[in-house]
Amino acid sequence: MPELERVLILSVSAGMGHLQAALAMKKAFHERRPDLEVTILDTFRYINPFLDKVLFGTYIEMLKITPVVYGYLYHLAEKGQSFSEAGKEEFNRILNRLAAPKLIRFLNEFQPQVIVCTHPFPVGILASLKQRGCLASPVAATLTDFTVHPFWIFSGVDLFTVAAPELRPSFAEYGIRLDKVHAVGIPINTCFAGSVERSGVQNRLGLNPSLPTALVVGGGLGMGPLAEIVKALGNSPGKLQMIVVTGNNNSLKAKLERMLPGLRNPARVLGFVDNIHELMAASDFMVGKAGGLTCAEALASGLPIFIVDPLPGQEVRNTEFLTGQGVALRVDNVRELAREVEECLRGPERLQTMAERARRLGKPLAARDAVRLIEALIN
Repeated sequence: MPELERVLILSVSAGMGHLQAALAMKKAFHERRPDLEVTILDTFRYINPFLDKVLFGTYIEMLKITPVVYGYLYHLAEKGQSFSEAGKEEFNRILNRLAAPKLIRFLNEFQPQVIVCTHPFPVGILASLKQRGCLASPVAATLTDFTVHPFWIFSGVDLFTVAAPELRPSFAEYGIRLDKVHAVGIPINTCFAGSVERSGVQNRLGLNPSLPTALVVGGGLGMGPLAEIVKALGNSPGKLQMIVVTGNNNSLKAKLERMLPGLRNPARVLGFVDNIHELMAASDFMVGKAGGLTCAEALASGLPIFIVDPLPGQEVRNTEFLTGQGVALRVDNVRELAREVEECLRGPERLQTMAERARRLGKPLAARDAVRLIEALIN
């Protein structure tokens, strides 16, 4: 029986969640085998920096300026067989022409025994390489949203991990055997499986333990109407306090800090953080966008989620799943958010029910469970 020695994780930096999932997987591998060689490759940044800049830049600008266009393209790829198959094949043909030669050289040098993908684009490249006989290593696709998009689906993939059991049946529609598909959850840092002393975190942040705490997040890029959310909740008649995380958006952080003295309710503004598990443990609910990884972390922490104006595409799909499970509320504008939050604070039973459902749905050990399945691929 061969022993696992080298693992390659392919991700893409278009959105922080995919790389965070890759880091969670690497940590889980090392918890089981500290001596294991695990390499994370930011695929397009390594293969073709210009392509990476074009893809990442286009993705971010489309989300900022024309999210409806992104949503339209996303839904086209979800629906008609004509676009889904023909478009996917053409897209992967172009990616392979640009990316495959350098990736093949890397694979020949590193000789991974198994390859894990936390973004769909590398999956298509690897599937093509396997089809052409250029790759023998098993491939695992780790989906990072509460939905299944066709760009993840290739017959050459040996293992799929998904967020929840409800997502498994859709693979059969694409002709994938369901014994390849495992509902372990979205891989998040294993620190979410540990215990956090809530009062200690609140003390360090200068929070009032008698006030309900809202965690307001905008992802690693600090996207979304965070300033409007902070202003609305900060002036809400309902008594609460906020922890606001702006990620790498330093200008937004400075803007919010200037707003704080004029708010009725207190807030603590933070930039990029590496202790989001502690912040979630100190909070009573989360407000923000519907990124798959952040929502998975909130569920593992037992946090109800208020999703504000989700972006078209995977965020809308994540929202549909989470609201259907009774762990999230969708609000389409900041005024509606303030009303919903105030109503929930007046009748806390609703938040308590959502929190209980979130804890049942949360998968704090998803990365460890995925690693065990991936290790079995070489045996």
